[in-house]
Amino acid sequence: MAGRLDRKVATVTGGCSGIGLATVHRFLEEGAQVVVGDVDDGRGAELAELPGVTYVHVDVTDKEQVEAMFATAHDTYGAVDIAFNNAGISPPEDDSILDTDLDAWRRVQDVNVTSVYLCCKAVLPYMLEQGRGSIINTASFVAVMGAATSQISYSASKGGVLSMSRELGVQFARQGVRVNALCPGPVNTPLLQELFAADAERAARRLVHVPMGRFGEPEEMANAVLFLASDESSFITASTFLVDGGISGAYVTPL
Repeated sequence: MAGRLDRKVATVTGGCSGIGLATVHRFLEEGAQVVVGDVDDGRGAELAELPGVTYVHVDVTDKEQVEAMFATAHDTYGAVDIAFNNAGISPPEDDSILDTDLDAWRRVQDVNVTSVYLCCKAVLPYMLEQGRGSIINTASFVAVMGAATSQISYSASKGGVLSMSRELGVQFARQGVRVNALCPGPVNTPLLQELFAADAERAARRLVHVPMGRFGEPEEMANAVLFLASDESSFITASTFLVDGGISGAYVTPL
């Protein structure tokens, strides 16, 4: 069924790679106009050549740049119906709490949590004025369970995104704005590939816990985002939307 986002205007942060890029293409296939926010200007310029795409360079930790991105979406297309706040990092310096220094902790918190706060704060006035909107914030399965490989700031940041999304979903439900947290399991993205490229044992430890026996694909996450963005999920808000291959439901996974 095509056209599920006809005449909808969407923003996607981190839209030049991974889950964000797959979601941009999925939104376009379903009729949306998309503003992509990222710092990858090369890939952004390529995306901007597609019909219905506008690229904005945005540091998601910068309040003014975030506000400018949503203003561009509203001024260019007349509305902001969907905000997929997806940008995030998981640097190798973020490890066990015993090894992760304060600078690494703060950098991950700024990109993963503060950016979601800034995006939600900037887009909500547009959606409240319209009386409609769907916000999808990228959390993680590690927001609901301990990670098999320690990444203390990342795990804490995604717990913050989940909690923030629940609160906003409850607060604005009667004003027509839905807010949900997408919680992916391990996904075959450049972020995960980089994280595990030099450590096959670490990758194997993560994979053994997934009942489906494989990492998810960005396109599978994009389909979940599409559902949360569309009117098909009109009675879903403040949700922990797990798309994790069963990892959060497993106690022991047979080999």
